[in-house]
Amino acid sequence: MRTPSELHPKTSHLQTLELPVRGMDCAECARHVENALAKTPGVASVQVFLSSEKAILQVDPSVASIDRLRTTVAEAGYHVPEATEETATKAHTGYTRKVWTVLALVFGAVLFVVVIGEWLGLFEQITARVPFAIGAALVVLSGWPVFANVARAARRRQITSHTLMTLGVIAALAVGEWATAAVVVFFMRVGDYVERFTAEGARTALRDLTALTPKQARVVRDGVEQEIPVEAVRPGEIVVVRPGEQIPVDGVVVEGHATVDQATITGEPLPVEAEPGSRVFAATIARLGSLRIRTERVGADTTFGRVVRLVQEAESNRAEVQRFADRFSSYYLPIVVAIAALTFLIRRDPLAMAAVLVVACSCSIALATPVAMLAAIGRAAREGVLIKGGKYIEALARANVLLLDKTGTLTLGRPQIERVIPFNGVEPTEALRLAASAERDSEHPLAEAVRAHAARQGIRLSEPTRFEAIPGKGVIAEVEGHCVAVGSHRLLAAQDAALVASVKETQGSVLWVVCDGKPIAALVATDTLRPETPLAIQRLRELGVEQIELLTGDNPGAAAALAEPLGIPYRANLLPEDKIAVVRDYQRQGKVVVMVGDGVNDAPALAQADVGVAMGAAGADIALEAAHVALMREDWMLVPTIFAIARRTMRVVKMNLLLTAVYNVVGLALAAAGLLPPILAAAAQSIPDLFILGNSARLLKMTDARRLNS
Repeated sequence: MRTPSELHPKTSHLQTLELPVRGMDCAECARHVENALAKTPGVASVQVFLSSEKAILQVDPSVASIDRLRTTVAEAGYHVPEATEETATKAHTGYTRKVWTVLALVFGAVLFVVVIGEWLGLFEQITARVPFAIGAALVVLSGWPVFANVARAARRRQITSHTLMTLGVIAALAVGEWATAAVVVFFMRVGDYVERFTAEGARTALRDLTALTPKQARVVRDGVEQEIPVEAVRPGEIVVVRPGEQIPVDGVVVEGHATVDQATITGEPLPVEAEPGSRVFAATIARLGSLRIRTERVGADTTFGRVVRLVQEAESNRAEVQRFADRFSSYYLPIVVAIAALTFLIRRDPLAMAAVLVVACSCSIALATPVAMLAAIGRAAREGVLIKGGKYIEALARANVLLLDKTGTLTLGRPQIERVIPFNGVEPTEALRLAASAERDSEHPLAEAVRAHAARQGIRLSEPTRFEAIPGKGVIAEVEGHCVAVGSHRLLAAQDAALVASVKETQGSVLWVVCDGKPIAALVATDTLRPETPLAIQRLRELGVEQIELLTGDNPGAAAALAEPLGIPYRANLLPEDKIAVVRDYQRQGKVVVMVGDGVNDAPALAQADVGVAMGAAGADIALEAAHVALMREDWMLVPTIFAIARRTMRVVKMNLLLTAVYNVVGLALAAAGLLPPILAAAAQSIPDLFILGNSARLLKMTDARRLNS
């Protein structure tokens, strides 16, 4: 990438411009756009991001206008939308309906081609009546995008399934069967279309993340509070945050107490208590209390800013899955070419050589993968799973590492009181009744857990006559003439330090209940494991997943309490950049990584993983968009189900390709011997097409993970 100093050493009035670019499908497209923009006069530097569909440029506005840049992008073959253009997020029901509609159209098209086109002679009549030049031109025009991709792959010395098909098209045209060539091109384009409309939606994830970024900050300058854009805040300045406001910077609390919701950073539902000396993060929210914060980092340098950047970079850094059909073609194509060459050398018959190429490069190979993938995607959609492309089915089938978020993924994401530990002879039920009565008017998530636990035990609460929330400590209320306090250990006197130390050994969040200055109980709150999770983990092991690991922003004690009963290792106190580092480390080891998560903090790891799986029904929209597979029901049994779907799908794909290859080998032998003319070779393509439809249709009947693995 060129730098401003290299291009415009005398220009000091460069502006940063963000330009949306539509139509990019791969990393090669992004590089093509970047090179075109870099050559535009007035552009000092440019970076193009495929995942967010945009270009970030440093430009001299007096030289490089928006219209000129838009023209440059258009000349490169892409599109810069007008400011009013928006890409709406498709509803999940619309996705499912579209999958099944396309599947029905593909099945119908194949039957039409086989029955009407080939068996009843429609293609033969069309070939006889339409001049060859017109037919050939139609084939070239309709297949040009595919042929161009094949040419680019050939320049990189790569063989894809489309290389095989292109060779078949050329052979069909060489013997005058332009209708046969058109059918092959049609199914090649169908496969491309299926991949495009099921492509992942990282663009929406980035837009949603950007919407969460703090915009304004209240700073103290010359003793006066003033609101300014957050990017104007300087390190070292004091930022004031009031109750209910978003914290705009990363920094250290110098004054005040507050209960801070850090879910966007750590993913944990339980807020933390911030006090002088506590470190706080941008994009988190001060639910109760106010803070004065000494600024350390602003904007893109904050922890949340790095989350946005990590999601943006993750897709380009993630290794692409090598498609099974491409690997198959890389072995099959040289064999076909060798047989065709030998046929010509031995028989000196160009028609026999063409027949070899036509029969070997049939459209059944183009159908073998996309039809099976589309059937699997449709079945999964019916079960409440959105799979955003066939390449993720391939990756799931080969996956050997599964990384799991904790809160909202393995657990329900809602704290519950697990134990009541009484002191000083007070009955547990009485301690719980006093605590729930005191918390009656509190909005804290743990207060809700206390009230819910009391309700489950049928305890009738009293109306507090006085209530006060104390930021950083808890609540104090008068209940039946008693002063009852519920909250953190800061409510206790110094002489109760030993009591605090003994209960801290308990895993979970602890609420202390103090009545008239005397501690009467400790309430231990934990997040609840989803009931189906242990069985789902067992099924995943049976499916052959080698490594299952828990990644969480929670403390080691809470992580251990969840991971040890499941028999899986864990890593705790992780920030978003730590999670994505774990994913990349496994990928460097050659592992195929699946990440399951549900929060904003999981988005970078979900995007980076070979397959990111979002708990969509309960999770953040950002995680849902950044992931490649979305579970629309809060049912952990769907996780082994998608692994089983993927593995059976790949078995069907391999069977499709294998039996097509066997069928074609017989055809190759007959064609090479001169016993199969090109016209009959083209007609013979229809038989494996029907087999592929029937074999792939078996995927539509899959429902249960136990049956899927059989």
